[in-house]
Amino acid sequence: MLDMDQIRTTLSEHYDLKPSQEMTDATQDIYATTSRVINPADWALYAPYVVAINALKKERNAVILAHNYMTPEIYHGVADFVGDSLQLAIKATEVEEDVIVQCGVHFMAETSKILNPAKTVLIPDMDAGCSLAESITAKGVEEMRAKYPGAPVVTYVNTTAEVKAASDICCTSSNALQIVNAMESDTVIMTPDQYLAQNVANESHKKVVYWEGSCIVHELYTPEDLRAYRELDPEVKIITHPECPPAVVAEADFSGSTSGIIKWVTDNKPAKAMLVTECSMASNIADELPEVDFAKPCNACPYMKKITLEKILWSLHTMQDSVEVDLEVAEKAKLSVTKMIDLSKKLGL
Repeated sequence: MLDMDQIRTTLSEHYDLKPSQEMTDATQDIYATTSRVINPADWALYAPYVVAINALKKERNAVILAHNYMTPEIYHGVADFVGDSLQLAIKATEVEEDVIVQCGVHFMAETSKILNPAKTVLIPDMDAGCSLAESITAKGVEEMRAKYPGAPVVTYVNTTAEVKAASDICCTSSNALQIVNAMESDTVIMTPDQYLAQNVANESHKKVVYWEGSCIVHELYTPEDLRAYRELDPEVKIITHPECPPAVVAEADFSGSTSGIIKWVTDNKPAKAMLVTECSMASNIADELPEVDFAKPCNACPYMKKITLEKILWSLHTMQDSVEVDLEVAEKAKLSVTKMIDLSKKLGL
């Protein structure tokens, strides 16, 4: 566990992190992209970190890849590229910099390392895990293969390198249906998200069998909650993530990956929208869509929220907490990930 008191002391010795008008003025262009959700007083606290991180990135020849669930000051302030798991995986294959700072959870950093074995991949907090990734092991994959002989294993990228290595191909929430439908077998094994698998099965012509894992954020939503909210505000458009239970997805006006959600809201610009996914999604796109009133509920991912500006600066300052993957495991896992990327490109996704 990181010693935040020691981190703050050390960083203050090397960087000017006190709020100042100079720092605030220097970051006004960035602040303009997120002023709807971050008040000026909070931005004054963030601005020195944004300035320090963006300068240190150049010194380290580093790039920051950030998931759509990062907080707005990270998403808009220091990220060089933002996206969902598929977009981040593709971007990881195109990175030219020597250092990748993965602002997301551990399996995302592992994926970047798998695709870039010669690069340094940092994660600002090694404890940024994932309940879904922790729900299955490589042994679990083998148990599913024994239960359904000959069925290909389509594994969600929200998994460890070992699980990816034991699978045939990976998928993300944005391409899961297309990947499953592209498999030659009539029966397809999906791991580890039971709800993503069930939602795919509802649209696929394949028989989809699955591991019973779930995301601690998305499983909290209930159809009763959504119906109650729609009754109170019939004008609201409800957009869900496919990691939600099928009964929740059935209540939605649209369901899709984080990138799909952003595209749908951007294209349709509903007067009111409720994003049934992790909290930061609405905050990150609010300033780009001033005509949309983003409603709650909101469930925060405790793992994603472990990544902060302080920890990003510390990671770049020390170059500690580099992510390593066993070479044999990485080679096998890379096959599953690259198969997904290649098939997605072939399918035009």
